Amino acid sequence: MGRILKETDVEAAVRGGSIYAAGGGGWADHGRMLGHAAVSIGRPELVDIDELSDDDWVATAAAIGAPASTTAWEMQGVDYVKAVQLLQEALGEPLAALMVGQNGRSSTLNGWLPSAILGTKVLDAVGDIRAHPTGDMGSIGMAGSPEPMIQTAVGGNRAENRYIELVVRGATAKVSPILRTASDMSGGFIASCRNPLRASYVRKNAALGGISLALSLGEAILAAEGKGASAVIDAIVKTTGGAILAEGEITAKDVVYTREAFDIGMVTLGAGDGRTVLHVMNEYMAVEDAGGTRRATFPDVITTLSTAGEPLSVGELHVGMRILVLHVPKTIIPLASSVLDPSVYPPVEKAMGIEIARYALAESV
Repeated sequence: MGRILKETDVEAAVRGGSIYAAGGGGWADHGRMLGHAAVSIGRPELVDIDELSDDDWVATAAAIGAPASTTAWEMQGVDYVKAVQLLQEALGEPLAALMVGQNGRSSTLNGWLPSAILGTKVLDAVGDIRAHPTGDMGSIGMAGSPEPMIQTAVGGNRAENRYIELVVRGATAKVSPILRTASDMSGGFIASCRNPLRASYVRKNAALGGISLALSLGEAILAAEGKGASAVIDAIVKTTGGAILAEGEITAKDVVYTREAFDIGMVTLGAGDGRTVLHVMNEYMAVEDAGGTRRATFPDVITTLSTAGEPLSVGELHVGMRILVLHVPKTIIPLASSVLDPSVYPPVEKAMGIEIARYALAESV
């Protein structure tokens, strides 16, 4: 049976989602706003894929953009609901459930408010266990598909007349950049509902159980919190099955915000032979040691933690800060078909100037 999501689940989802955010994934306070609004006005319900019929429609609730503190973004809870309504109108049929494209500081909770208001279920499935820079990476195999999809986007800074409502149809790879452009024009962050697919397809292509993983991790963090920083870090490592890959002081940060609404660059820990480099495109996409040896690559989970065990976004890092790098290998997490799709990697490799696909697709499970 489905699980009614309650007040206590909100903080667990935000905390667990913030680890899987991998340095990106939105804003924790935005996630809390979405969650608290949902549980106070309705009964959002988390369901397993087995609770849906094969023919049920499932769409992805997403937030698009890289909302840096330098951008004038504004996104209200109602924007997520309107995005779902616009998609249902375009589809001509109701959606049974919403999944999310990725876990994150707020994205783990993207489907909760529409569930509370419209009755769509929150599906325990994600397009990617961790956060990623492009919509294609969480599109569960639709990135290279010629099949026409429907995508909607709603939101924007009202005071600056940047509010946008958008409904587009077309192959995912062709329409996804339109939504990213709309995000940038709206102020840098926009709510989206996209790619309605049958539950039978989602069952075969999504990372199932992804919301439960975030909730369990958040619960473990909250349970350890009163016991000090090392207990929190231990709980994160134990619950994720990962390991601390590196620890050190940030000696350089070279990350820039691009017109395509991406934060791209590098963060360096330590110096000399002990140097560790984190490659960033909104999120941490790869880790290399001083000799250029690749230590971790997307879709591995790569997250920075403060010495107190707090997950840190790329935007929160600064030179002189001491951090830990958590690594959870892809071999121990559910993988969606989109992260095993070679077509999603060329735009990311081009933007970052490093190889990702060769590592991401090697020895895939």
